[in-house]
Amino acid sequence: MSYDRYLAICKPLHYVSMMSVQLRYSLVVSSWALSFSIAVVTVFLVYDLDFCGPNVINHFLCDSAPVLELSCSDTTAVEFEIIVVSVPVILFPFLFIIITYVHIFSTIFGISSTSGRKKTFYTCSSHLIVVSTYYGSMLIIYMVPHRGHSVSINKFISLVFIVLTPLLNPVIYSLRNQEIRSSVMKYLTL
Repeated sequence: MSYDRYLAICKPLHYVSMMSVQLRYSLVVSSWALSFSIAVVTVFLVYDLDFCGPNVINHFLCDSAPVLELSCSDTTAVEFEIIVVSVPVILFPFLFIIITYVHIFSTIFGISSTSGRKKTFYTCSSHLIVVSTYYGSMLIIYMVPHRGHSVSINKFISLVFIVLTPLLNPVIYSLRNQEIRSSVMKYLTL
């Protein structure tokens, strides 16, 4: 999405030739393939663990940290693999988004008219809000060691990551529509 915004704002005349259908399909397929291959590696490592205690996960989803807490064998290899894999999977896309938005903001600040800058910034603001909530909670969940966290804090952050971000996604993107924005403001000012 940030690459799409980057092309639309920084290279608008080249957008159609650069953002081809083939590129879109390859971006989608590569992200699915990478996600699936990483998940398979983690599943195979967890499969080799011994589980001898209670079989109830103290969480509302079957994530890796609550499952590892149920294991009575050494989980350092799985924890190390999760940390090593989470660095490129979480940080590289995050850095890519940051770099594209640096270019976008430098282009926005180069626009001479105030209305043009405002319109271009509104194009990006909804995506930035969604990315911030998604990556903020994901970085806390997967990059910070889970042993030191309270279970309730982990559950709350997971709830933001899994439920709140997708729930707010259509609301945030629809607020770009002037009619919806004026309706929301009408109900808020009553």
